[in-house]
Amino acid sequence: MGSPGFGSQNNGQQQWLGITEPISLGGPTEYDVIETRELEKHLQDAGLYENHQEAVSREEVLGRLDQIVKIWVKTVSRAKRLNEQLVQEANAKIFAFGSYRLGVHGPGADIDVLCVGPRYASRDEDFFGELHKMLSEMPEVTELHPVPDAHVPVMGLNFNGVSIDLLYAKLSLWVIPENLDISQESILQNADEQTVRSLNGCRVTDQVLRLVPNIQNFRTTLKCMKFWAKHRGVYSNVTGFLGGINWALLVARICQLFPNALPNMLVSRFFRVYTKWRWPNPVMLCGIEEGSLGLQVWDPRRYPKDRSHLMPIITPSYPCMNSSYNVSSSTLRIMMKEFQRGNEICEAMEAKKADWNTLFEPFPFFEAYKNYLQIEISAESGDDLRKWKGWVESRLRQLTLKVERHTYGMLQCHPHPGEYPDKSRPFHCSYFTGLQRMQGVPVSGADVSQFDIRLSVEEFKHSVNMYTLWKPGMDIHVFHVKRRSIPTFVFPGGLRPAHPSKLAWESKRGSEQSISGHAPLQHSQEGANHGRKRKLAEDGADSLRNSKSLASLSPSTREVQPVIIASCCYEKCNDSEIISTSEEQSEKPDLESTRDANGSSTSKDAEKLAVEKIMCDPNDAYRVFSEEPDELEDEFEYRNQFKDFGENMKNSSNLDSSNSQEPIIPQKETASATCLYSNGGSEDLEVNFSYIINIKHLQSLCNNHGSYTCMLFLIALLHQIILH
Repeated sequence: MGSPGFGSQNNGQQQWLGITEPISLGGPTEYDVIETRELEKHLQDAGLYENHQEAVSREEVLGRLDQIVKIWVKTVSRAKRLNEQLVQEANAKIFAFGSYRLGVHGPGADIDVLCVGPRYASRDEDFFGELHKMLSEMPEVTELHPVPDAHVPVMGLNFNGVSIDLLYAKLSLWVIPENLDISQESILQNADEQTVRSLNGCRVTDQVLRLVPNIQNFRTTLKCMKFWAKHRGVYSNVTGFLGGINWALLVARICQLFPNALPNMLVSRFFRVYTKWRWPNPVMLCGIEEGSLGLQVWDPRRYPKDRSHLMPIITPSYPCMNSSYNVSSSTLRIMMKEFQRGNEICEAMEAKKADWNTLFEPFPFFEAYKNYLQIEISAESGDDLRKWKGWVESRLRQLTLKVERHTYGMLQCHPHPGEYPDKSRPFHCSYFTGLQRMQGVPVSGADVSQFDIRLSVEEFKHSVNMYTLWKPGMDIHVFHVKRRSIPTFVFPGGLRPAHPSKLAWESKRGSEQSISGHAPLQHSQEGANHGRKRKLAEDGADSLRNSKSLASLSPSTREVQPVIIASCCYEKCNDSEIISTSEEQSEKPDLESTRDANGSSTSKDAEKLAVEKIMCDPNDAYRVFSEEPDELEDEFEYRNQFKDFGENMKNSSNLDSSNSQEPIIPQKETASATCLYSNGGSEDLEVNFSYIINIKHLQSLCNNHGSYTCMLFLIALLHQIILH
């Protein structure tokens, strides 16, 4: 069950797991015991535990696969004409990792498997060649799909109904011992990059299990958090949210901070801690060691790219890396909002005003926004569509990053994990992204801001169409779709719901706010003030977005829909500013308290201060500051925007977005000059300029958007003043 690691004495000092002392050593109360039983029953009823027969079947498959790779490596050794002794000693081993190794997999889940082979068994010729041939000739193996050019090369297959992702690591050893310990640093000696990445999954999984005080409590809590994340639409590494290893590291850190807590309390503290976590301060289970092999580790002090990571979650084994580099500002904002919701529900559960069903309510994605992007892909066969889907999914995150960058964060994206097949059209499926204006921008009546994201879409489609294995029939189209026109195949049974789904927590919270009356009013006033302050920033950004350079990208030769504009209504006004690294979050103490098993009063305010200490003291050397992501490969448009800015100061025409299925094509020579609000004029410009030259407000603008964006805003304003 794992060693608690607490209470022992070493030179008079208490020992603990993690880089800091725990927040609380309190044990479970009777309430925690009861609620943990309820949680386990809920997870059991949800079908998250496999039965005995399926568990035995998985073990048999892994044993059979181990025999196959041993036969394979002997075949390779003979083919390479090695001496008889090496042929006899030739060996290969498999190691399971990921959710299966952690013990949190569910029925039908994939198994991540690593095959470790000797130095003479190559990846391309032998693993993806000879082993692939052997597996393809076996009747029990189906859906064999090699991906040798992936960041981590993998071979997917289905073995007797068990789905497996098989990786390969070529070690520098001539003989692989049966008792091989891959946790040793020496295992990475002379290993290539693909081998280091492939080994990393196993090494991280084993290290996580060593660094948690109670493995059973960790497993139950992680099962709960993965179940919650999937229901709330924030479980997807490829889309820019968090994947399995990310959630495991976050849960493991909470287990270190509350080592004697049961899963009920761990879930509650998960939301409480990460709601107050000041990203981009990193989450780490142990200190980052340099190692002796010279491999690069995550270090924002030395590597500029590491400074751009918004939500660093660091792996605990050498070489330590950020496992969550895919997170964007939009997906971070969404996850922080979900953490806040989870924290509120857990507090309501303590007051008997909510239950586990409330926490696990699915997120109503197709009711949450008025505007969406539909990314439709198609192919000529099922096999082609499977390959095409994998490639497109790997690029979807780039669309979010491009839209964020080209609109300076004022148009926010919510990518939805997973695809929706259109059963009425064979080999077609679609992905969806919700769109909304940044919180604080006021919209009245029919005054709807138009965001020109044609360049973002064109660049995205251009990068997707550069797929090296592209075949005729592999197509992609992007549409702007309004909520009322969402295709019916995304709904269960293909039927559009007649009424919006009734969400217990959102409805209850809304009614409570309506009764109190004060909180919504105050929020509305703050939003209006915030919107006026950002009015000038949007004006300058709109001018840049609609310059001639934004239409300079030539469409792909296989392109069908060349342009698109998203007309985005501001859907809701209750998106509070959650993502903040300022100390304003700690100004209002929370006096509500709980009582641990020892009878001592532990206030939430005290836990809050403990979290502040954790982020400020041990991790100070790794504190990073958010910068523009540097993962977008095309930078020429920004130089063009700056160069051509003064040539494109013309008034925009009013664009009609009444047809939700067709892309909106603007009239020629109608680049926006000042702002896309109909009520923007010279008087507003003068007022806003007098605001922006105030040093305090200018500093705030730079903090929100970055110094480069701030400089562009100032240049835009000065140029407009000269023209007036």
